[in-house]
Amino acid sequence: MYETWLKTNQKHLATNINQVKTLLKQHINPTCEPFLPTQNTTTNLNTTDQKQQENNPTTPNDVDDVGDGGGVSSIERLSFLFGLSSFEKQILVLCAAQELDSEVKTLLAEVHGNPNMVYPTFGLALTCFPNAHWSAITPPAPLRRFRLIDLNLNTSTSITNVPLRISERILHYLKGVFYLDNDLQGIIKPAPNSEPPVESHMHLANQILSTWHNDENKEKIPLIQLYGVDETGKLSIAQTTLTTQQLRLWHLPAELIPQKPPETTALAQLWTREAALLGAGLLITTTTTENTPNNTPDNAAQTQRATLRFIEQTSSPIFLSTNEQWQIPNNNPPTLTLQVNKPLKTEQQQLWQTNLQNHPPLNQDPNLQNTISALVHQFNFNASTIKTTINNATQQQHNNKNNSDDNVAGLSTHNMLWESACAVSRPKFLNLAQQITPKATFENLILPEREKQLLKEIIIHVAQRHKVYHEWGFENKNNRGLGISALFSGSSGTGKTMAAEVIAHELHLDLFKIDLSAVVNKYIGETEKNLAKLFDTAEDTGTILFFDEADALFGKRTEIKDSHDRYANIETNYLLQRMENYCGLAILATNLKETLDTAFTRRLKFIINFPFPDEKSRLEIWKNIYPKKTPTNNLNFAQLAKLNIAGGNIQNIALHSAFIAANQNTPINMQHIKQATQTEYTKIEKPLPTGIWNHHENQHKN
Repeated sequence: MYETWLKTNQKHLATNINQVKTLLKQHINPTCEPFLPTQNTTTNLNTTDQKQQENNPTTPNDVDDVGDGGGVSSIERLSFLFGLSSFEKQILVLCAAQELDSEVKTLLAEVHGNPNMVYPTFGLALTCFPNAHWSAITPPAPLRRFRLIDLNLNTSTSITNVPLRISERILHYLKGVFYLDNDLQGIIKPAPNSEPPVESHMHLANQILSTWHNDENKEKIPLIQLYGVDETGKLSIAQTTLTTQQLRLWHLPAELIPQKPPETTALAQLWTREAALLGAGLLITTTTTENTPNNTPDNAAQTQRATLRFIEQTSSPIFLSTNEQWQIPNNNPPTLTLQVNKPLKTEQQQLWQTNLQNHPPLNQDPNLQNTISALVHQFNFNASTIKTTINNATQQQHNNKNNSDDNVAGLSTHNMLWESACAVSRPKFLNLAQQITPKATFENLILPEREKQLLKEIIIHVAQRHKVYHEWGFENKNNRGLGISALFSGSSGTGKTMAAEVIAHELHLDLFKIDLSAVVNKYIGETEKNLAKLFDTAEDTGTILFFDEADALFGKRTEIKDSHDRYANIETNYLLQRMENYCGLAILATNLKETLDTAFTRRLKFIINFPFPDEKSRLEIWKNIYPKKTPTNNLNFAQLAKLNIAGGNIQNIALHSAFIAANQNTPINMQHIKQATQTEYTKIEKPLPTGIWNHHENQHKN
């Protein structure tokens, strides 16, 4: 079909060139016979002096993206898209003819009366072509505005005598070759194929189509702002909407938009031309800009201004993808703003079931429905992430078949899908928090029974959260939020981090540690933004978030001295609000509970104190500190328990003593522990107690 259209297009272009050549010949020789078009040159588009809005999304796309033409030649479609008058069209054809027909150069020289002037000029067109008008060569007119022709204005020649040259991109287009202009290569790219939209996203796509239909007679196509964290959903909505209009979706990262106004304008005009020629719309994404390490409020504001300036000067359909809603000043450009959420839980359930259909033997597990239900309740995934999770689990299952480790080879479908679901979101946390691999269990945790019971209650709340809140309806009676928040308080080394590990181990969830003192930013409002990124990322998986150094943000603020103190209260309230609404467990840890404002701590569901271990507790820690495989010799744990230090210090001493003994190739003995203790006490700036070693040293002498 394309080959047939290509031949017809070539004939039509040749006819237009012959018409222009005839006008040149008539100017040279008025007795020359007039041009008589044949039936093959007719077209179903009336473009003469017709001004049509460029690339209106409701206008049928007469030439598809491979150029079968639909019976319309390139020159006629181009004239229609950019509203060229008959005079402007003839100027464009003349410039193309100068490149394609050697006879034209001779005719141009004759008209100019100069053998060296073998190029078109505006003055020549005014003289030779009918219906001439001066506005055709002005910057706002289509020929120059959309860079259909180029003018070399760096000469002293008057504008009427400046050589005119057709843009290379337009010349190839007239010949039936379609591609993105070289000046946009590396900046704007075709958008990747998206997953089919779920029903709730299809509803948003229909809203967009309805808006376009109602506004089809307006001069400016409304900007479609899609905000939210579901990038897959936003891509699917944009692509589906354009596909129904026979348009293709292209992608532009916001940080690639130049910030200097003249450069922004040039890019906008060039894209408007390309969008019309290619039958395209544009998706501008801002998430990359927001996550740039060097991003500051000033840089973000500059990017936003440049993006809106670009959109204002562009006539193609544009989708703006943002994490948070942008406020569009004075609704300029006119904007339809829609929030794009993750698929509903019922839609996620269907996505899991549909995608698992083609993945045996995962889909043959008799408990598969229970597994899907557990995954839907714990993880908040979009279509793309669900597909990736299943593919990864299938690959893991294939690898396990060849694994000699029975523990790995025997992993259940539930465990493989669960582990894959946890793993798929981990890369998103790499620049936000530190992952802690949970290894500790309740057996390793030396705490009073009351504190252990509180930890078990936290685990129950997380595990049964969906049943109680959603299935049993308690969410309708809870005004504060459905999140589970806890405060772990105690001096350094008393087991706060280990307790978080135990919870993560019991629930089979990832654990990420965040240093709140590092999150607090010197820019007012940046702490809130950093916390938003963190919680938005964590929402997908219900990951356990462990905020260390909580007193950096939660210190008492009985006296407000300046705006920074006022904003610190806002940031603190923001963190508490996000914790209350978070779908997982958020833990605050502090060494200084007494410095925390009780107005904040009252909003936490659990508060657990980690006491400094007494001698009995230290004895239990020492008895369990060395792995069973570790060689030891005559260790006196009762004497070691007299060291008045926390569990974290005991862990450091035990590990250091193991390295000393390994270097000497002997089992660990009390002398090794004494040397390691000396190192630890030096670090914490305490004198080494001597009494507890005397009994051992005297026994060693005897």
